[in-house]
Amino acid sequence: MSLYFTKTHEWVKITDKTAIIGITDYAQSQLGDVVFAEMPPIGRAVKRGDAVAIVESVKAASDIYAPISGEVTAHNQALVTNPALVNQAPQETGDEGGWFFKLTITDASELNDLMDEAAYQAYLKTLA
Repeated sequence: MSLYFTKTHEWVKITDKTAIIGITDYAQSQLGDVVFAEMPPIGRAVKRGDAVAIVESVKAASDIYAPISGEVTAHNQALVTNPALVNQAPQETGDEGGWFFKLTITDASELNDLMDEAAYQAYLKTLA
């Protein structure tokens, strides 16, 4: 399983042709307590950079962007009923995790434009 990051603080876990997308621990800490999450419809085709989901906290509302192009194959229904999962386990992909949606990848070459964990951590240091 490969892990990638964006400058807009989404993470992507890759397994075969599937990408699981969520927001990073840094992003959830900046948002504060998450109170609402809106999921994309299954079957929606998205392009890299599209706003796909929404997360709202006591501080702000933010779009969740597609880090790569693909078709939405699943979304985390648990976030609809328990949006605090984003704060509790932002980078977990299981039933109790804060992931947002899954995509079938249509252009794997787009992964080359994303950061690995070391590059993302270095990027975060530039934000301080």
